[in-house]
Amino acid sequence: MSTPAQRGGLPPSTMNLRGAVDLSALKARADAAARPAARPAAQAAAAPSPYIVEVTEQTFPQLVQLSSQVPVVVNLRAPWSDQSNQVTAVLEAVVVEADGRMLLANVDLQAQPQIAQAFQAQGVPTVVAVVKGQPVPLFEGVLPDAQIRAYLDELMKVAEANGVTGTLNDGTRPASGAAEEPPLPPLHQEAFDAIERGDYAAAAAAYRRALAEQPADADAKAGLAQVELMQRVEGVDAAEVRQRGADEPEGVEAQLAVADLDLVGGHVEDAFNRIIALVGRTAGEDRETARKRLLDLFDVVGVADPRVTKARSALARALF
Repeated sequence: MSTPAQRGGLPPSTMNLRGAVDLSALKARADAAARPAARPAAQAAAAPSPYIVEVTEQTFPQLVQLSSQVPVVVNLRAPWSDQSNQVTAVLEAVVVEADGRMLLANVDLQAQPQIAQAFQAQGVPTVVAVVKGQPVPLFEGVLPDAQIRAYLDELMKVAEANGVTGTLNDGTRPASGAAEEPPLPPLHQEAFDAIERGDYAAAAAAYRRALAEQPADADAKAGLAQVELMQRVEGVDAAEVRQRGADEPEGVEAQLAVADLDLVGGHVEDAFNRIIALVGRTAGEDRETARKRLLDLFDVVGVADPRVTKARSALARALF
């Protein structure tokens, strides 16, 4: 197994996390972390732990500081991705077992895109660590539980070799951004509870009722788009979907299904570009179907995301 770093020291890096993220630029997105659809069911179902936190504008500098005391595992994830939630569950279990000798920092790529960019994440899930303020690459994608545990065991050895052998106690436990979240509106809470149960149809119905009451409810619109994406990808055979996409390059439904998989896998720009190309070579009802799906995916990613802004311009060129 390849190790996360050479045993005797930290890997060289051109990225200094103390200055990599412009925290003032995150202020406009601070409230996005409270979106109901942006809280994965796996996290909600897990037992609370002071050593598992959501990264926010307020907590990020503290986490970097704490990396001189304990290794900080940074979990870059997409809440709508089953793969992300699967890896998150394993990471949380290991960190709870470590009992203060390791900290897990969960990062929602939609709510915190600049933190993701600071770590140069190419897809989800991506797991890196911070030791003494420096990034230590771990792994990308879904791995067997035993292999994830092996990577974290190796991380502890790297931390120890660099003198990071502390334990978080009551005085150094980081504040959790999740505890500061305001209560959800009733229909949003109903949708979130349904997501926890895996009942995406009920969640979608709750969001639709919320939109019927308040058509301008942006969070309900984004939540509905995310839940509908979950419904479309639940239980699909990824290899079969991608093979069909290769066999039917002009098939609208085949291409949209592959775009869904790209987005869930964190390949946002690939998903956007696939649909924009489809819009450019179709007409009539097929073009409108592709256009509407792309707008739905914009809502999933977040309309303020720079990748969405870029894709909107490309969509306009494809249409006109």
